[in-house]
Amino acid sequence: MATDYDELRTDVKESQNDSLEALKTAKAPDAKSVVLELDEADVLDGLTPGGEFIAEELVVQVIPQADDEFTCYSCFLVRHRSQKVGEKDGHGYCIECEG
Repeated sequence: MATDYDELRTDVKESQNDSLEALKTAKAPDAKSVVLELDEADVLDGLTPGGEFIAEELVVQVIPQADDEFTCYSCFLVRHRSQKVGEKDGHGYCIECEG
């Protein structure tokens, strides 16, 4: 007996109808409860897993670009002038980006 593989199986047809009816009768959460859940999640974002709030400042020392360095216009990395291949339109390019 030949099987038609394009036809939907009977259990799939039944589950499609059942799922549509289930969606229609299901109790969807109201908007206020969803907003409250989101607000609670936002409050917990600033906490560590132990429940402690950590307010630390990150201190980074910024070193200015030296006279023998340049910033590659393609990768935006600060490189030594020995890695400068050339300039186009007044912008310097490093060996890796020009290659």
